[in-house]
Amino acid sequence: MEEVQESQTPSSLGQEDENGVITESSAFVKGEPEQEFSSNPPKVDSEAEVLHDKVTKQIIKEGHGQKPSKYSTCFFHYRAWSEKTQHKFEDTWQEQRPTEMVLGKEKKEMTGLGIGVASMKAGERALLHVGWELGYGEEGSFSFPNVPPMADLVYEVELIGFDETKEGKARSDMTVEERIGAADRRKMDGNALYQDGKLEEAMQQYEMAIAYMGDDFMFQLFGKYRDMALAVKNPSHLNTAACLIKLNRYEEAIGQCTIVLGEDENNVKALFRRGKARAALGQTDAAKEDFLKARKYAPEDKAIAKELRLLAEHDKAVYQKQKEIYKGIFGPRPEPVPKRRNWLILIWQWLLSVFYRLLTLFKRESHKSD
Repeated sequence: MEEVQESQTPSSLGQEDENGVITESSAFVKGEPEQEFSSNPPKVDSEAEVLHDKVTKQIIKEGHGQKPSKYSTCFFHYRAWSEKTQHKFEDTWQEQRPTEMVLGKEKKEMTGLGIGVASMKAGERALLHVGWELGYGEEGSFSFPNVPPMADLVYEVELIGFDETKEGKARSDMTVEERIGAADRRKMDGNALYQDGKLEEAMQQYEMAIAYMGDDFMFQLFGKYRDMALAVKNPSHLNTAACLIKLNRYEEAIGQCTIVLGEDENNVKALFRRGKARAALGQTDAAKEDFLKARKYAPEDKAIAKELRLLAEHDKAVYQKQKEIYKGIFGPRPEPVPKRRNWLILIWQWLLSVFYRLLTLFKRESHKSD
């Protein structure tokens, strides 16, 4: 949307496309996992790769680029089930180094998961089967999570991305300013990829930017620090929405814009992009509501006016089409058929009227003579 300016921060791109300056984000926010994940382990037909005698991997979605190194801090989302009972016992996000997971420095029960994550590429989704020996062991877990004894595990994992922290500084050790700065660099990298037309890669960068701004982190911020974080997080969400609209993934784009509107209900770009996504799905009433609200805060914006005009034309076309359909069903109103004249009846009626008049005249004359 070329004429709409970002309400919180200036655009980080020098040029806009028809969807607006690419300045906002991602479906991978803590607490809002990607919609493709289901409540049960997915059925995967791909060939199983043996990573360890107790760990196998089946790829659901191919990733890109290189695998994480031993210095990498990985950000990933996973769901976990007990293979025996099909009971889902965990659904969460993690930010860890696979090498530390494999060595059991954090939790020994994550060893098998660490082996699987270390084999993945950014953007990859996979199904991992982990033997109980590299999971919760012979005794299982009776607290949280609740895992039966000697339970083999199934993980559905998506590796969002990873950082090369060779200096040994993980996200959890960064200051607020360092985390916001790192997130902003990811956003800028995403903008460059967007300009090159690499939408999937751009979204990966925006997702990584948002990863720095997780709910736990944002909950601790107040005042200027929260404003600084939102100035990176919200544009990353809206950037992802712009990518998703270009990829015709409208439902996800609506989700991204709604996240931003939860923080800033009058964000013009979020309203505009959500309106475009809703219009593309045929949700014309909801789209019109978004565009009208956006126009309230940007009354001179030509892109908003154009979308409202297109909606009006669409509604008119739909009305005309429905009119034609109903016309075809019921057909045109029949013309009245003129009645045929029966001359015999007309002559008989004339004779009767003459007779009636003569009779009336005769009675009057008789009355006078009397």
